[in-house]
Amino acid sequence: MERENQFIGQSGAFLDAVERASRAAPMRRPVLVIGERGTGKELIAERLHRLSTRWDEPLVTMNCAALPETLIEAELFGHEAGAFTGATKQRVGRFEEADKGTLFLDELGTLSMGAQERLLRAVEYGEVTRIGSSRPVRVDVRIVAATNEDLPEKAARGEFRADLLDRLSFEVITLPPLRVREGDVEVLADYFGRRMAAELGWEGWPSFAPHVTEQMVAHDWPGNVRELRNVVERAVYRWDDWNEPIGHAQFDPFDSPWKPVSPVKRPPQAAPAAAGATAPHGAGPDFEHIDDLRTAVDDHERAIVEHALGKHRWNQRQTAKALGLSYDQLRHCIKKHGLMQEAD
Repeated sequence: MERENQFIGQSGAFLDAVERASRAAPMRRPVLVIGERGTGKELIAERLHRLSTRWDEPLVTMNCAALPETLIEAELFGHEAGAFTGATKQRVGRFEEADKGTLFLDELGTLSMGAQERLLRAVEYGEVTRIGSSRPVRVDVRIVAATNEDLPEKAARGEFRADLLDRLSFEVITLPPLRVREGDVEVLADYFGRRMAAELGWEGWPSFAPHVTEQMVAHDWPGNVRELRNVVERAVYRWDDWNEPIGHAQFDPFDSPWKPVSPVKRPPQAAPAAAGATAPHGAGPDFEHIDDLRTAVDDHERAIVEHALGKHRWNQRQTAKALGLSYDQLRHCIKKHGLMQEAD
């Protein structure tokens, strides 16, 4: 599926982000795009380029997290032959490739401080120097950067250059997560569903049963549009009767009774209690009266999860973080121990 086809929505939050991108597109200034994974940061970068005066020039993309730190600067600025081991010939970097066009730097927050310093010089002076060369090369590049991190907070901690952040944030477009885009889940689910049905050769589109649509709307979507697409397409291709509305969707593809369990890290053993001493309330299970191990473990797990949920006012994201679980792992525990009604 083409990426631009996922750029769909009708909610006010979504349309506002699109409008801001459209207004910023003709400008030559840098734009910083912030959003969770799967919210469409690269699609916004493409829109900024296609609606700019540079639309017929290159749009060069680089994922800053996809390369080891030792190669980042060579990728950005290029190198001369013999500049380092393995550099057998001259290579231009992404800046020179994007000359007269747009350079999209994804996962900006992963750049090392050294790479940030060289990036700052390139943005300030409009020139780059290949590794192994002393001759700067002039470039005319519009920077669009993206991240899912809180860069101002990183800058306050000294983990990101504040002067670089100032340079790159002429306009900041923060993309809304899918869970706050009212009405967009239904629109996107219908779109992805129709596409998958056509791919499977179905003669019609049965749509989703109302209870499945309600489940989708209620879901938190940590993976946003990318996750929704996977859930919808999986539900469609697994459905047997295209004449009947689709009645089931699996939100966690890893959920299985045969899923391997990671070994539990046990805390250090406490010193043996004095004779006659009793364990304090809530200190742990009574090992002297355990008859069935699985039941005891399940009971203890349920008590821990229920206690943590109550402590965090049933906020499942905060609870998952406190317990060292992913959101989906916590949801699995809630379902497993019959806490779903209380959690919802």
